[in-house]
Amino acid sequence: MKIHEYQAKQILARYGARIPRGDVAATPAEARAIAAKVGPRVVLKAQIHAGGRGKGGGIKVVTSPEEAERLARDMLGMRLVTHQTGPEGKIVKRLLVEEALDIGRELYLGVVIDRARESAVIMASTEGGVEIEKVAAETPDLIFKEYVHAATGLGGFQTRKIAFQLGLSGETHKQAVKFIAGLYKAFEGTDASLAEINPLLVTKQGDVLALDAKMNFDDNALPRHPEILAMRDLDEELPLEVEAGKYNLNYIKLDGNVGCMVNGAGLAMATMDIIKYAGGMPANFLDVGGGVTEEAVTNAFKILVSDEDVKAALINIFGGIVRCDMIASGVVKAAKDLGTKIPVVIRLEGTNVELGKKILAESGLAFHAADGMKAAAEKVVALVK
Repeated sequence: MKIHEYQAKQILARYGARIPRGDVAATPAEARAIAAKVGPRVVLKAQIHAGGRGKGGGIKVVTSPEEAERLARDMLGMRLVTHQTGPEGKIVKRLLVEEALDIGRELYLGVVIDRARESAVIMASTEGGVEIEKVAAETPDLIFKEYVHAATGLGGFQTRKIAFQLGLSGETHKQAVKFIAGLYKAFEGTDASLAEINPLLVTKQGDVLALDAKMNFDDNALPRHPEILAMRDLDEELPLEVEAGKYNLNYIKLDGNVGCMVNGAGLAMATMDIIKYAGGMPANFLDVGGGVTEEAVTNAFKILVSDEDVKAALINIFGGIVRCDMIASGVVKAAKDLGTKIPVVIRLEGTNVELGKKILAESGLAFHAADGMKAAAEKVVALVK
């Protein structure tokens, strides 16, 4: 789950990481009131789940409360388009209004999970303000890493080492050490999958603050953090992904035109790979899981074909825990309810496979049967073309 910048900063502040003074505004009048409190020079920052806001006109510096109100009137409700939103953009519904600071240096600081090392890793760089992927590709020697063992936790020597690697000294070094420790505590304490500060600001006066903040969370841990789940903004998520979440379906929209419905994440990945191998492009990742019900299958199929980009669908089921006849019944019900027009290729193997095939054959619907993954992928790609 993702949250907005202002929400991430609220979390960081609770764990002792310093942030600029400010607040969030939903109306021009609120923007003016906040600017009068923390200004007179403030920054208006559009709150959407995407980067590149500045280039798209989503970040403005103003010098008075009156100007803050005027620009907020233009920014609130605007469709902000960045390289991460796609051409459709996102509607701005909130602005973070915070004090404008004198920029001395822009650094990078982040915490993620390194799954190969099975530990959290703190990454830092002197090249803040740009995407860390670009730094990694062009100047990888400027990225410093410190791995944090789950049993021993983050050591003081590690936070000091990172601050030294960033070229900080004196009081600024002390502030950075405290900030790094606070960031890691926030990452660990909220079951985050990402905590990123880009840029980490060092002011001309030597203070260390989070100029920007991004946090993502492990969905499986959200039941332990109702206060974080309450921060979820459904307007920032794709409607089909929100709908899938209601039925505990793992659905992610992609850029292709071949819809996929599979049981099991590994099989789903293999299915997408073989569609690519056959010359097609998967339109989604959709895993109905092992303990799925007929109702969930029905809703999964409806979500699958509701995507206007899907021109054909491949249902690839290996019946272990889940029964092939139950999958078939759910698909037939959904197809009849929707009057599905797109071609649907179905490959079934495993528990009650013959009964499942019989249900499909007697449905009166024009499903395309396939034996084997390779044949199924080639058939669905041919139908799209």
